[in-house]
Amino acid sequence: MAIDLFTLEARYLDVCERQNQLPNASILSGFYKAKLQKSRRELCNFQVLLNKLKDIDIPPLIEVLSAVDLSEIDIVDILHESPYQLTGELVLSLMRAINQKLRVVDLQDSSFGKGSLRDLLHGGLTCEVLNLRSSHIRKLNMIGNFMHLHTLNLDFSISLTSFNEECFTCMPKLMRLSMCETRIVNLWTTSAALSKLPSLVELRFQNCLCCNDTASCPTSTIDEANYLSGDVSGSDHLDSLSQELRYSRREGMLSNSYFVHSLVNHALQESATEDSSDDSEVDFSSHQQRTGLEELLSDVLPELGEWAELENEVSSGAMILDEEESALGGAFNLRHMKNTPDTIPKKYISHHPSPICFEKHYREYMVATLPRLKVLDNLLIGKKDREMAKIIYSQYYEYLPYNRQRKESLICVLHKREMGAVAGHLQKSPQLKEPYPRRMNKCSISRSICAAKVGSFAWPLLHSVPDLCSISGEEAKSFRPRQFEYHPAMSSLMVFGTLDGELVVMNHENGKLVGYLPSLGTLNSVLGLSWLRRYPSKLIAGSDNGSLQLYDINQMASVITDRHRCSDAVTFDDFEQLTSVHVNSTDEHFIASGYSKNVALYDIGSGRRLQVFTNMHEGHINVVKFAHHSPSIFASSSFDQDIKMWDLRQGPHKPCYTASSSRGNVMVCFSPDDQYLLSSAVDNEVKQLLAVDGRLHMKFDIMPTGSAHNYTRSYYMNGRDYIISGSCDENIVRVCCAQTGRRLRDISLEGKGPGNSMFVQSLRGDPYSDFHMSVLAAYMRPCSKSQIIKVNLMASSDNAEDYHYNNQRSRKSCSMGG
Repeated sequence: MAIDLFTLEARYLDVCERQNQLPNASILSGFYKAKLQKSRRELCNFQVLLNKLKDIDIPPLIEVLSAVDLSEIDIVDILHESPYQLTGELVLSLMRAINQKLRVVDLQDSSFGKGSLRDLLHGGLTCEVLNLRSSHIRKLNMIGNFMHLHTLNLDFSISLTSFNEECFTCMPKLMRLSMCETRIVNLWTTSAALSKLPSLVELRFQNCLCCNDTASCPTSTIDEANYLSGDVSGSDHLDSLSQELRYSRREGMLSNSYFVHSLVNHALQESATEDSSDDSEVDFSSHQQRTGLEELLSDVLPELGEWAELENEVSSGAMILDEEESALGGAFNLRHMKNTPDTIPKKYISHHPSPICFEKHYREYMVATLPRLKVLDNLLIGKKDREMAKIIYSQYYEYLPYNRQRKESLICVLHKREMGAVAGHLQKSPQLKEPYPRRMNKCSISRSICAAKVGSFAWPLLHSVPDLCSISGEEAKSFRPRQFEYHPAMSSLMVFGTLDGELVVMNHENGKLVGYLPSLGTLNSVLGLSWLRRYPSKLIAGSDNGSLQLYDINQMASVITDRHRCSDAVTFDDFEQLTSVHVNSTDEHFIASGYSKNVALYDIGSGRRLQVFTNMHEGHINVVKFAHHSPSIFASSSFDQDIKMWDLRQGPHKPCYTASSSRGNVMVCFSPDDQYLLSSAVDNEVKQLLAVDGRLHMKFDIMPTGSAHNYTRSYYMNGRDYIISGSCDENIVRVCCAQTGRRLRDISLEGKGPGNSMFVQSLRGDPYSDFHMSVLAAYMRPCSKSQIIKVNLMASSDNAEDYHYNNQRSRKSCSMGG
């Protein structure tokens, strides 16, 4: 027989008497309300108000409610009406004691302890509704059992940036998820995490003005019966509504809104306090109370008040340019719908959008990758929405590398390789159908293996280049790298120059020091590095003070030392305010550029400066690059918005051609076969040009932030198959197909500790390993050191522990003189 409420209340009073403390008035009130509900034959709901309790009130309540499963109480809700101060471990024990009858847990704006919140996320709860609004979570890792949870609210968790790979694996019933005004931005990892929720039907990263929950907006006049029965594809009004909303935002408003969020992110980073913890899941910064992005805007940027109001009036996040509208309009007769008065809906007002909402084609991407989703950002998803999303996804995104349409296991790929080889030698027989008519070549097999491995990991393996350890047994030394280059002939070697003027050659695979040169006493950053090809032990290094030298790594010290031992270094005439150097394909000459309109040509053999080409651009020349195969051809990029191609045989008086960008050009480089030029202008304007005449071949669809200081750099990866691009105001590296422009993946860089956001200072594709790259990442905080991060798209972040274990063994052997 169930324990009645009078008996339960008596037990509570008895426990309080035994512990010599007064009963809590709010708990007694909870019993009274529950008894009143029982007398009316209503659902018996016992409510615990945390803000009415003190720590001493919780142990008696735990003792009583541990028997709630056997009582007349139907459900228990844990709520609060104002901020409270309770020990997190006690509150968590209370929730666990209630067990199966726990329904709603409201912990918003709570001062939950760091360890308690981690235990909650890792251990799970039996509740049905969990409210974690304004929580201090950086990387969500809900790996505990939440078997009954159907609604999760993470709104205003302004520290939340990403999801752990195992997140959401034990939530089979979660149907509604809200993450408005978080800092989630990565489409790929977000959709991969959410795809593990088999019951998810309502999702939002921004909310309609009139909507308090994740359900569809009541002003859309959709037949609710269709939605409840699962039939949302037959509503023509729904489709016209969604199409109209999709086209309601213009590019200018989107860019400005994204810029506002970029400024807010900077404000958050600057306002965060230092924390020595390396925990990557929970962020307990100085923001103990809920602080919205709009409030931060008003504090940090009061002059943008009107802009912030405009930012709130954005649509669902998907924006299509006029030329795209023309291309896709025929399929769905969009222009006709836009001109039909009775199909124009009430304007959708978006509030509290997360940065992911400003990613181009965000809505289409989420609809295409989450096929079970029915409501996104309070807007129903109809049949035509899904058709449009499928078209947009196939046009702008690449599901697998090399445009492969389905995933294959490595075993299957290797089996095809073996069968293909056998089929090539089989005698043709009319009775035997050839299993693989065309024999696969080495390149196709390699690409198939790459596609299979890259497509298997949504979270690629990221790890820092190991700290260097000297052979003499000294402790590992950390550096502040400013520029780096892979060796063109030896796959394990990398050179980098530091902000302190040091030159370091290392084995980037095991962290072993190969060559070291200390600074010459003046702290000048090394900005230019270029290896020689015919003489693989030599390289050119240039510093921002204008010094240029040729070094032989065989003559460098193999330990970290204060002595400058490279006596045979060749010194060239200075080039003032130097920014880049590059050696030609025959190792005869190199060129240098800097904060001027001039380029200098040097002869490596004689050590002389041959000529200074003046006034080659209208603005300063940031980067010059020789072609990979022609020793006389080079390209220059300038902040005057021009890219120019030059031929030394024709002299520097007139370029072969000029190609222009809409913003200042940060850099330019040749594809490995010299067929293309890749230009990168300020704020994500990345274009691929035909090297022969400068005609535009591909403009990559990367959304600008609106910042004039968002310097973008791009390089080739996998030969000329893919390009990688990153910018100094963002923590994202984008991987795009060089031939189709489709986005393959975004990689997010995350620092450890609160406020330690990173940005991309430079990056290079690994010339020896497919889908490998290295990124020079710097922290927003000036006191934090930059680091070189290696990215392996063909391995999962699950392998990070194995990597770090092997890395520690490598360091130990190095310190022992091995």
